[in-house]
Amino acid sequence: MKKENKSVIIWLLSGCFLVFVMVVVGGITRLTNSGLSMTDWHLVTDTYPPLTETKWQETFEQYKQFPEYQKINIHNDFTLSDYKFIYFWEWFHRLIGRILGFVFIIPFVYFLIKKKIDKNTLNKCYILLGMGAFQGFLGWFMVRSGLIDNPDVSHFRLSLHLTFAFITFAYTLWVALDLIYPIRNKAILPLKKIAVFALIFLLLQIIYGGFVAGLNAGLIHNHWPMMSDGQFLHESVILEKDTWFQRFTEGKSGVQFVHRTLAYVVVGLILFLFFKSKKYSLTQQQKNGLNALVVIVFIQFTLGVFTLLYSVPLWLGLTHQVVAFFLLTAMTYSLHRLSK
Repeated sequence: MKKENKSVIIWLLSGCFLVFVMVVVGGITRLTNSGLSMTDWHLVTDTYPPLTETKWQETFEQYKQFPEYQKINIHNDFTLSDYKFIYFWEWFHRLIGRILGFVFIIPFVYFLIKKKIDKNTLNKCYILLGMGAFQGFLGWFMVRSGLIDNPDVSHFRLSLHLTFAFITFAYTLWVALDLIYPIRNKAILPLKKIAVFALIFLLLQIIYGGFVAGLNAGLIHNHWPMMSDGQFLHESVILEKDTWFQRFTEGKSGVQFVHRTLAYVVVGLILFLFFKSKKYSLTQQQKNGLNALVVIVFIQFTLGVFTLLYSVPLWLGLTHQVVAFFLLTAMTYSLHRLSK
């Protein structure tokens, strides 16, 4: 690592940490059904929550005009105190997004002025800037889907918002790793190819994790290793939707089945990568990355099983999402070390 890159690396890793925090808070927001509490979006005026009881009441009355209250919470003795609770998590989620924007843009401008970023890294930072802006759009695009008629966000939009956050995190980490390890080593191509496949299936698993969350598909078939009634592919997968595409993208049972099955694929690919690597002479960095990858994938698999068995309690669902970040971190690091 070059000494002059240290401040840029700290900046990029700080961005990774804030993306991580934002997704964790986003998970809490989803699991507490808080995501539709703020029915509008303003860049400045939403920075602070309502500061007076009158303003709180006005905001609550505005919330009552939308489907989530009219179709669900109106029947639950939903009070202003309940509303303040769900409002907090959505507001906090958006606040972290604003902080993340400032943490990226202000140091970026400083580094530009001081010419601390080389041309190659600068181009990558422009991509990161665009990804951050697009992620903000995706957040509002997701929320909008739950404010029109159906009092729940589209699981497609939720998964897109979640997955793109993971991708943004991984790319930011990759850019930081390029600076941490400026000396390029020869890539181990056979291992790199396996790692790329493992990363693709991991991202596909994250997409389906978003589908499961968006459809509340973790609340059914709370059995393992089989689905309900001791069936590997439960009959409800076929009964729920008319076509196989719909069954595996819109049906609760089908989506859960795919998420279950992909877990085995991800574990299998990572184990294949690990045992295949034994045939090569690896650096200590490469060994550390692969060892961490194996440990974390088994922790994540175990968490997934217990999250399902206990019908997604808040702490388990959140922990499962957090460890997914650690798994993606280990995967990104391992691929980087096998590639460069």
